[in-house]
Amino acid sequence: MNQIVWNDRYKIGVDFIDKEHKLLLSTMDRLLKLSEDEEKSEWVCREGVKYLKNHSVEHFKHEEEYMRSIDYGEYEVHKRLHSDFRDKTLPALEKEMEESKYSTESIRHFLGVCIGWTVAHTLTEDLAIVGKKNSKWVDIPHEEEIHALEQTIIQLVQDMFQLKAKMISSHYAGENFGKVICNRLAYRGENKEKWEITFVFEEQLLLKIVGTILNTEYKRVDDMVINVNRYISRQFLERVRESFPAMDLLELEKESLLTHEQLVDSFDRVTPSCSLLFDTGEGYFAFCAVADNSIHGKITPDINHQNAMDTIKQYLVNERAEWKGQKKKILVVDDSDFMRGKMTSLFGSDYSVIEANSSLSAIQSITVNRPDLVLLDYEMPVCDGRQTLEMIRSEKATANIPVIFLTGRGDRESVKKVMALKPEGYLLKTMPEEEIKKIIDDFFAKRK
Repeated sequence: MNQIVWNDRYKIGVDFIDKEHKLLLSTMDRLLKLSEDEEKSEWVCREGVKYLKNHSVEHFKHEEEYMRSIDYGEYEVHKRLHSDFRDKTLPALEKEMEESKYSTESIRHFLGVCIGWTVAHTLTEDLAIVGKKNSKWVDIPHEEEIHALEQTIIQLVQDMFQLKAKMISSHYAGENFGKVICNRLAYRGENKEKWEITFVFEEQLLLKIVGTILNTEYKRVDDMVINVNRYISRQFLERVRESFPAMDLLELEKESLLTHEQLVDSFDRVTPSCSLLFDTGEGYFAFCAVADNSIHGKITPDINHQNAMDTIKQYLVNERAEWKGQKKKILVVDDSDFMRGKMTSLFGSDYSVIEANSSLSAIQSITVNRPDLVLLDYEMPVCDGRQTLEMIRSEKATANIPVIFLTGRGDRESVKKVMALKPEGYLLKTMPEEEIKKIIDDFFAKRK
């Protein structure tokens, strides 16, 4: 359960790269064992972490040399992913460990992130080097441009809303992170080119912002909240334009309110020039820019002076109807394809079921597609259920998501380990399906 094992599916077919990947994982495995031995000194863990970091940096250097030697087409993109992990992620994790004096929790957090990143990177971008996969990150804006926009938006959120934001995704693709209000502004540039800017506010965040501005507590989104949001978005965009003159937004041509379905459809039609997702601590917020027409055909009516009141009223009616009939979301996390399929079949008719086959994919899914319940396998390779739950509980935004463990072991000691993590409960995989279904139905009935 607490062991990192090399798997042949990690092989890309280049001997020295495969050997370095194997050494990286074996080093992480050794550190994982050290982290669980409370008698090991802080010095030993420090040196182990330093070795792992140095080896990672050397590996990136060797891999980049190989990519250059074969004229790999996505070299710059791949190098950027290395740089981001080396220059941002690792220093942040090191700082956390220093501040906690290399506590067991901080070391396991460090290892969880390193394991997840290494495995995911190997199974996607590294396999793309030898043509076994396609790189996911192509045609993205330059890193400096994204970083500048990120910092501008973070400062604006602080200035305008008195909230501290952090970017959690630079490739937001419309993933569902809760009940949202989407405001789309279409501009015509000086040379007749079109820009579409979409602001996506999680409802609870929007209520917080408008309530603070108007010194009133709002329990639900109404026409006042929508109208304040419309003009907040315009002012926000004006401030962004000041920092990015190249974003040629000369004249506002159209404004409309999108449903979540229309937002996703727009991303399917045209890839955004940039699409950033932020966590403010009070809810999520996305800023999406498209240098083209992404919406085709009939959508919600454009808002103008003549129809604004009726259009907003109808939008609210439609949104409430959509959310009233929306199914509860269950995230099933299990490395077994069979078990995930079994749970999907069991719950699919009454619930919206999302699947994840590892702790990394589970955390990513929770971040942008917040579930109402997580069914979490306790025994998974690389990063087990206990570590996954610790990561979920460590973040304020996800700490209160209910988690029920799935386990194949019902002995007293195993149950004791599971319940020590204070999940909502645990289910044995050997239980009859109708009993599992009843337990989950009762869980949601009680919460309702």
